[in-house]
Amino acid sequence: MDVFAFILEPLQYGFLTRALAVTVAAAVVAAVLSCWLILMGWSLMGDAVSHAVLPGVALAYILGIPFSIGAFVFGAGAVALIGIVRSTTKLKADTVIGVVFTALFASGLAIVSATPSQIDLMHILFGNVLGVSTGDVWQVMILGVVTLAILLFKRRDLTLLAFDRTHAHVIGLNTRFLSALLLGLLALTVVVGLQAVGIILVVAMLITPGATAFLLSRSFDRMLVIAVVLTVAASIAGIYASYYLDISTGAAVVLCQALVFTVVYLFARPDGVLWQARRRRVVRTHPVEGRVAASSMAPVPASSARASDGAPAGDA
Repeated sequence: MDVFAFILEPLQYGFLTRALAVTVAAAVVAAVLSCWLILMGWSLMGDAVSHAVLPGVALAYILGIPFSIGAFVFGAGAVALIGIVRSTTKLKADTVIGVVFTALFASGLAIVSATPSQIDLMHILFGNVLGVSTGDVWQVMILGVVTLAILLFKRRDLTLLAFDRTHAHVIGLNTRFLSALLLGLLALTVVVGLQAVGIILVVAMLITPGATAFLLSRSFDRMLVIAVVLTVAASIAGIYASYYLDISTGAAVVLCQALVFTVVYLFARPDGVLWQARRRRVVRTHPVEGRVAASSMAPVPASSARASDGAPAGDA
């Protein structure tokens, strides 16, 4: 099979073309948001929101309304509930998140188990990207564009919030509003990603791109570009892999993203595991010369990297 036939054959099928459009749209939005989640240490929050939407999706199916409405209501509700419990107790944030999202996820499972004839649990948990309609594609595109537009419009404020919340407050930014905005956009992004890979695998789309980009750059602007480029490439590769290998599409997309992360983790310079091992070996073999060589390969401190990029303070 030649290259052109390899590329064009899957595109002959409408359901695969729609799947490709939905997956790439979800991947772009999730990749951009994941950069902020990684910097702010909110990865667990992404996990929580993605699981907490299950009862909303289940109720939406039962009531015959768009599942995105139910998912967003329960996602935003989970964020609000976590904030209320956190502010009224001495419990740490990770504990509150664990309690809330497991309770909501269990509620969703109970609803699904009570109405097995109406809801396909596998489609909710793992997505059904090959079954999306043209209307679903437009829905994902519109939600994705809205989320992405808000993220990019508030990029400077959100970036400063991620790097230095205290400074953001001092210069007059409403940090509570910005945090709430970011969490609301997280709920919207989960709704977008659900259509592509389902509740469980959307967590990977919200974490892996940002983590991969963070290993490659300490400049936030470059992180955004790297995360988007790599996750789009991995998503397209996952769609093609699912077609030719006859495997789950959502799983193939996430596995391709994980493969990219693994390659970066091992080989990225200067923080990759193999480069670190090389530095240690050089230092052991040639103590004097090795220290000079190792220092030249050492990563730039994050504070210096941020300063050299001219922000985040300058961006704000």
